[in-house]
Amino acid sequence: MTDDRIRVLLVDDHAIMREGLAAVLTANGRFDVVGQSGDGATALQLFQDLAPDIAIVDLRMTPMDGVDVTTAMRNIDPQARIIVLTTYDTDEEVFRGLRAGAASYLLKDVDSAELIEAIHTVHAGRKSISPKIAAKLADHVAADQLTARQQEVLNCLSEGKSNLEIAQSLFISEGTVKAHVKAILQKLDARDRTQAITIAIKRGMVRTL
Repeated sequence: MTDDRIRVLLVDDHAIMREGLAAVLTANGRFDVVGQSGDGATALQLFQDLAPDIAIVDLRMTPMDGVDVTTAMRNIDPQARIIVLTTYDTDEEVFRGLRAGAASYLLKDVDSAELIEAIHTVHAGRKSISPKIAAKLADHVAADQLTARQQEVLNCLSEGKSNLEIAQSLFISEGTVKAHVKAILQKLDARDRTQAITIAIKRGMVRTL
């Protein structure tokens, strides 16, 4: 007889959270919790060794947070199906989690029925986004509308370059750089360059060294 239970890997730095999730999923009978991890490095090793159908990942962990874990899992397996489960629902956190490749973003106050439904949805290859989270994403859709040149300028801003340095790097005029910076501030709803860089880093639009 073929075992068609969904194999799940749990990643959370709070043992009580992992144990609670494992109890809920095991009691359901349609899931097999194949592994648990309290840190990112161990989680990635388990992910490689166990090849779970679904990974449920906490967003806030140290030293490797859930966004980095999700990104790494997707690098290992581009088809990895990952659910972010967290207490954080700020706009930037939602954006970072989904941008990293998570198929679902759930808050830890979710009830068991919604969690189970999300797992089945993600396992079927679809995304599971609650109306509340979808509304937050809609507020930031402009961020994905940066032109290729604007993204290059944003990358330069994150490196601390001045308008003149950016112009020299990209072989454009300083006036053109200023126009791009103005457009970037508008699209990110930032009051100045510093805030634009902060927002971009939080959303995973640029990488810090």
